[in-house]
Amino acid sequence: MNAIGQGTLSPIDLTTVGPGNGHPVVQPPVLGGSEHTDYYLLGDLLTDEQNALRQRVRDFMDQEVTPVINPYWERAEFPFPLVPKLAELGVAGFQISGYGCPGMSNVTAGMVILELARGDLSISTFAGVHSALAMMSISLLGSEEQKQRFLPPMARLEKIGAFGLTEPAHGTDVVKLETTARRDGDGYVLNGHKRWIGNASFADYVIIWARGDDGHVGGYVVEKGTPGFDAQVITGKTALRCVQNAQISLTDVRVPAENRLANVDTFRDTEKVLLASRFCVAWEAIGAAVAGYETALAYAKQRKQFGVPLAAFQLVQYRLARMLADITDMMCMQFRLSQLMDEGKFSMPRVALAKMHYTERARAILADARDMLGGNGILLDYHVARHLCDIEAIDTYEGTDTVQALIVGRDITGYNAFVPGLPPH
Repeated sequence: MNAIGQGTLSPIDLTTVGPGNGHPVVQPPVLGGSEHTDYYLLGDLLTDEQNALRQRVRDFMDQEVTPVINPYWERAEFPFPLVPKLAELGVAGFQISGYGCPGMSNVTAGMVILELARGDLSISTFAGVHSALAMMSISLLGSEEQKQRFLPPMARLEKIGAFGLTEPAHGTDVVKLETTARRDGDGYVLNGHKRWIGNASFADYVIIWARGDDGHVGGYVVEKGTPGFDAQVITGKTALRCVQNAQISLTDVRVPAENRLANVDTFRDTEKVLLASRFCVAWEAIGAAVAGYETALAYAKQRKQFGVPLAAFQLVQYRLARMLADITDMMCMQFRLSQLMDEGKFSMPRVALAKMHYTERARAILADARDMLGGNGILLDYHVARHLCDIEAIDTYEGTDTVQALIVGRDITGYNAFVPGLPPH
């Protein structure tokens, strides 16, 4: 006899046939603002327009992405045919106003990102790199001319962006970046290496962060096809397999002066972009957790063991209730953080606390969901294994939980534990 949660699912309500294998699988139900996930009715605090946009993004992910994403993930390929469809949603640029961007509030952007991540973390990461890193760099730090030139085609997803900060030897301590930018006539010459740069192998605009002759860090828009720019896709990943992370080599890459972001003076200017991106990643973690919970709940209601649904067992109900408690905690906390962001009362430590907490809880929820599905939990058809693998990358990028904890710890204690003995600022 199979153990509880193992074996194949009986072909009953809410089942479909898996692609090409004939096996019935559970698909995550479309719960919308249902009390099953939005237990404290936060959806009631949103406007009709916000709820409609959230549902539109959720429908897009359920109908266009979920049915096709697994083979791309398994082959480690990016789903390029989805980009024009994603463009039709009109969400690129998130909070940026003007230049063809939607100008969302942080609350609205958060709901959009949550729904993108609930469907697939590779798609949400692609959108985050493009909008929250590349486009936001130009929006926050570029001149008006640069915004007019770069942002409109990026808002239409006709041009794709990437963000090149991390280096092979510098991740957490990227403030020590070694890539150089030397002034030469009417432009700059870049030399160095970048690593883990999402979208870089096909991006039209890559924001490269490099240290100038004066020792200060600047941002440079390297356009596709520039000689000396070489991006090689990193293979062998077990997380975010659809995302095309690249190792970049810059060999005497010449960038015109008008492509240097006009309003960057020191490395601290990059923190404005990283704060916005880290906020988005926090929402991604919640979306992944919601995906795990919704799938586990649907499965538990349908999968029978000993003649009754899994959902009728006490232990299963306990586990589902704990998942929901974590999600409700995260949603309430992040909703308030989004309000503070809209009110201008934000700080890097507040965002770091959210990213640290949510990724840790999302990992636990997805691991629990995988276990509740038994053997089926390791199959891509059930849409938990992919999220479980992908959350490992979400936990790491934009700073690990340790880094986030030290940012918060420095803020609440006044001591800099990154380098003990140094002042906090």
